[in-house]
Amino acid sequence: MKPSEYLRYDATALADLIRRREVSGREVIEAAIDRAGQVNPRLNAICHAQFADAMDQDFPEDGLFAGVPMLLKDLAQEQAGHPCTSGSRSLRDNVATRDSQFVSRAREAGLVFLGRTATPEFGLKAVTESTLWGPSRNPWDTERTPGGSSGGSGAAVAAGIVPMAGANDGGGSIRIPAAYNGLFGLKPSRGRISAGPQVGEAWTGASTDHVVSRTVRDSAAMLDVLSGPASGDPFIIPGPSMPWRDLMQRAPGQLRIGVFTSSPYETEVAPECVAAVEETARLLESLGHQVEYARPDFDGPALARCYLALYFGEVSALMDRAKSQFGATDRDFELETRLLGMLGQAMPLPDYVRLRQQWNDFARALGAYFERFDLYLSPSTGQLPARIGEMETPAHLKLVARLMLGLKAGKLVHKSGQVDQMALESLARTPFTQLANLTGTPAMSVPLHWSRDGLPVGVQFGAPHGGEERLLQLAAQLEEANPWFSHYERLEQAF
Repeated sequence: MKPSEYLRYDATALADLIRRREVSGREVIEAAIDRAGQVNPRLNAICHAQFADAMDQDFPEDGLFAGVPMLLKDLAQEQAGHPCTSGSRSLRDNVATRDSQFVSRAREAGLVFLGRTATPEFGLKAVTESTLWGPSRNPWDTERTPGGSSGGSGAAVAAGIVPMAGANDGGGSIRIPAAYNGLFGLKPSRGRISAGPQVGEAWTGASTDHVVSRTVRDSAAMLDVLSGPASGDPFIIPGPSMPWRDLMQRAPGQLRIGVFTSSPYETEVAPECVAAVEETARLLESLGHQVEYARPDFDGPALARCYLALYFGEVSALMDRAKSQFGATDRDFELETRLLGMLGQAMPLPDYVRLRQQWNDFARALGAYFERFDLYLSPSTGQLPARIGEMETPAHLKLVARLMLGLKAGKLVHKSGQVDQMALESLARTPFTQLANLTGTPAMSVPLHWSRDGLPVGVQFGAPHGGEERLLQLAAQLEEANPWFSHYERLEQAF
């Protein structure tokens, strides 16, 4: 299979070619490795290559994606015998002893792992720039970020190394790279995909695994592969009435869709992101859907505060684990990570519990919103992708330092307003995604718009808990009405 031919197919089509023996799995893997050699030196998307293993990996020929190449994200998605660094020098010696449910189910589906994709340290940023791996770059403009934290996966899929790659989303980390790289990205409902066996609920239930992909059908089929409970999972949610890949082919019917473009944190939203939503709203109306501008009624700054508290607690726990299990020292963590960890150590436990309990307020507000609407539509991000290095600004570090001064007698002074300021400024570029994480609801980014400079601009749709069926059906309808796959021909010529 010639590399140029390989780039024309999504994962579903490649699996079909292999199944009909029009091409061998080995030929497909060779084409993927060749493409990686062409583009990865410029993008730095793959942080751990395992090409030789991929050439020798056995796969079940009856698997849904038998012989199709895939990359795993270097955060969770543990693969036995291979490192899982989470983008941190503190975990560079962490070698997985067993497969995660994500990896074991992907393996059972016949997917062949080419390696792992870069992520920021502990997946904490909406840019993929770590001290350990360096910056990953956006294939549409290599001076810009591919987003985060699944930025390596987003860059690899957009550039055609693989048709889809592993991703996870604890605050937008599937949807942000999808928006910045012109991909489809679905964050499933809480409990839809098992996080086991290492954890019960990732990030206290805020995070979930899935993929970024070029096509809706690949994402739907991977939901078939990955969804369903594993032994010991904390709870089970109802499955679909038939495979997701079949359900997505049904028409969604006439939907009531609420639309909003203003940031819930009252931060600035780029005109291109607003235009993307307005253009999509007109497309929805042309398809027969009812569109009304209305925003869910919840306290945006409170949500930002709750989300940042999650960061404090999770980061301090991750740092403790790295120190106790791998002998890490403070020098093995990036500065911002160390500061977040200190804040986590300083936050009183009752405050953390109170903020975690407040997630219910956002879920109830969104539930009331979905009594009026089937879905919501918003920008995926508040700004276009930042330039490489732009987010490591002295102003941001000064802001964190000022926050540290709010610590008195080991307690975080919430009333000072410094927490709110840090939360709002750190989430200003991506203010639309965290709602779905704290409420556990599914949401997707769809690549329907392009800026005048040729950058993709995603739009986000959200649904009630368990509402992946309606999201996928609408996504398939939009993909048919406004195909985005053809845009990748420009990337093929650029690399």
